[in-house]
Amino acid sequence: MEIVHPHAAGVDIGSRSHWVAVGQSEQDVREFGVFNQDLFAMAEWLKERHIKTVAMESTGTYWQNLYAVLVAMGFYVILCNGKFTKNIKGKKSDVMDCQWIQKLHTLGLLSGSFLPDGKTEQLRTYCRHRSNLLHAAASTSKKMQKYLRLLNFRLDVVVKDICGLTGLLIIREICNGETNPQKLASLRHGNCRKSEAEIASALQSNGRKDYLFALGQELETYDHLQLKIGQCDKEIAKMLEEIIGSDDNKREHHLDPKPHKRIHKNTPKDIDLNLKSYQMFEGTDLLAIKGMSYATVLALIIEVGIEGIRKFPTAKHFASWLRLAPNNKVKYYRVKSPREATGLKLRLEMLPMP
Repeated sequence: MEIVHPHAAGVDIGSRSHWVAVGQSEQDVREFGVFNQDLFAMAEWLKERHIKTVAMESTGTYWQNLYAVLVAMGFYVILCNGKFTKNIKGKKSDVMDCQWIQKLHTLGLLSGSFLPDGKTEQLRTYCRHRSNLLHAAASTSKKMQKYLRLLNFRLDVVVKDICGLTGLLIIREICNGETNPQKLASLRHGNCRKSEAEIASALQSNGRKDYLFALGQELETYDHLQLKIGQCDKEIAKMLEEIIGSDDNKREHHLDPKPHKRIHKNTPKDIDLNLKSYQMFEGTDLLAIKGMSYATVLALIIEVGIEGIRKFPTAKHFASWLRLAPNNKVKYYRVKSPREATGLKLRLEMLPMP
């Protein structure tokens, strides 16, 4: 086969060391550590061997620091999917793996995985951390509901969301020692469907102090998580302003708010996602699409971004990356397994289908 990349290297990323091959002989393979000085030493060695492009195969996040160092040092780097670099059965070792990756890359048989640009990656970090905090807050709310039920406060029966306006007001008063059902029911919000009498009938406590103590602890945890989520929202807003402010094509677009569009309580606060998404996608109003929510738009911004979409040659390539294309396994002209591929972080069930 024709050599496409004559100055290519292959790297097998590990948790404690990285194996690098610049050729197929024993002298062309070296092992480097994972500390910062080791990464720069690898980059210098690759320069000495006149390497111009590097292919790496990794799982998890072990590749990210090395990727940043190599790109900063001027190398063209691609991150490969592990299923495309599988070695021959019985030929599995770190040395053989890196040489196999180097050989495939030299022959031009490897394609790089999609990676967002630097600012989109930072925005993704903030949003994914925020998502983890939301999951933790949801878990905490379930524990609060458990202790309310054990106290025989059946708030979950008369209130749609115990962490809504009415629910949290009542829980805070319970944790402050209030047990009078009528006083607790008087905290009902005007939009609550149940009457004060109905709510009061559900708030007859058994007075267990241990459950009350645990409920108070969970409420403190919930409040702490909400504080951290608010801090994430501020960082997300700053990052969006920085991305849009540095690009004239994005900054020039303006859009009127959509008062009819429902905003979920977990949507980032104090961020006009209607305007920001319109600017991020340079005049394309994603929220005009039927079924598109603020959460879906934010997911597209942080996972792909407009620059990311442009990296895909065709819409079919983008659909395949989104795991919307069937992963057909054909044998003797018959489809054996049409299941879609899994593993993408983006919540595809949020995306409206045609």
